[in-house]
Amino acid sequence: MTLTTIDETDLRILNMLLDNSALAHKEIGALVHLTGQAVGARIRKLQELGVIEGYTLRWNPDKLGLTVHALVTVFMKSGAAHSAFQAFALRRSEILEAHRIGGEGCYWLRVRVDSQAALNALLDELLHYGNYKISLSIGRIK
Repeated sequence: MTLTTIDETDLRILNMLLDNSALAHKEIGALVHLTGQAVGARIRKLQELGVIEGYTLRWNPDKLGLTVHALVTVFMKSGAAHSAFQAFALRRSEILEAHRIGGEGCYWLRVRVDSQAALNALLDELLHYGNYKISLSIGRIK
């Protein structure tokens, strides 16, 4: 199958799932004039094509006490530290996202913790790999 086999109905289904991935196939089918079974087949096709890579959910970290939201740019101190740093980032649950970046810095991290002390502890550990620049989120717009 190729991307040329994706039609307007597939795109409508995809957009509905992007808006709410918990929608039942039958609910989607009613909106696109297909059976739930046909919607399921189209979703499987989108998965096989790699258009749909997985599912996720939205959550509110503040409700769990994770009120400190930091955006951290990491500047590696040596080229040899990259593998160890990547392993560190993968195993730390406080690091919600880690991106290797071009431009200023080497990595960008999105971090959620419950206190300034927890953030300081994580930043102290980052110093093993390099320096950092931090910005604190004061409110999410989008």
